[in-house]
Amino acid sequence: MPEERALPVPDGLAGERVDVALSRLLGVSRTRAAELAADGAVRLDGVVLAKSDRLLPGGWLQVEVPDLAPPPPPQAVPGMAIAYEDDDVVVVDKPVGVAAHPSPGWTGPTVVDGLRAAGYRIATSGAAERQGIVHRLDVGTSGLMVVAKSELAYSVLKRAFKERTVEKVYHALVQGHMDPSAGTIDAPVGRHPGHDYKFAVVADGKPAVTHYATLEAMAGASLLEIHLETGRTHQIRVHTSAVRHPCVGDVTYGADPTLAARLGLTRQWLHAVRLAFAHPSTGRWVEVRSDYPDDLAHALHVMREGRA
Repeated sequence: MPEERALPVPDGLAGERVDVALSRLLGVSRTRAAELAADGAVRLDGVVLAKSDRLLPGGWLQVEVPDLAPPPPPQAVPGMAIAYEDDDVVVVDKPVGVAAHPSPGWTGPTVVDGLRAAGYRIATSGAAERQGIVHRLDVGTSGLMVVAKSELAYSVLKRAFKERTVEKVYHALVQGHMDPSAGTIDAPVGRHPGHDYKFAVVADGKPAVTHYATLEAMAGASLLEIHLETGRTHQIRVHTSAVRHPCVGDVTYGADPTLAARLGLTRQWLHAVRLAFAHPSTGRWVEVRSDYPDDLAHALHVMREGRA
């Protein structure tokens, strides 16, 4: 039988999202807190709340807390390589199909679990399921991602990403040829008005700036080097799609599914090839590079040969 806890909304949690507040109140991950809300286990003044609702000051909070089983042991992530490591940070070369951290609805592998399974210490700062995470890559995007091991590194790197002093460089194979061949896409990105799982260029979105340069043009496609000034969810995919040059293979954002099938691609052609930052302890400039994984290298070879 679940235990019901009832109490006034604590002052320190007033105004917080339900999943954030429950995570702090119960000492569970934000993912688990979101699951409780989805099960209808959270009420405020008798009204069932969703995970993104806010707790109102002065309200009466009721939570049905089931017996909390211990979390499953972390699972190793095949193919996830360590590109750089020291006492403060670890840079992983993330394969496709791996999320940065656990989240509601995601049952696949994560970078956090993979590191823990391999015995790496991760900073305890941040939400329970995002400890050590200072930035993210999409599940369908491969490449370099830095995780904080020390509390100092977490604090310094979070600030560095916020202040845009981290250099994030991607390569993207996009359909067609960019005009001009190099430039900047400056357009706000937010939730797609018609699809919860997608993002789009929308007037009330968050500022998003993408700088690009064409490295190579071939029949029907261009290989771009992309520098992100901001880091919005799906930013590169949304921006290239908005200018009618979606990433090859990115059928979610308008890419040609026939071309994707001919290339054997089941995801967007997008890879985080370079990551550079001032080391959080020493200030030394750290730069790490990553090669294309096999699926992207094969697709690029086929496009170069004109066989697609």
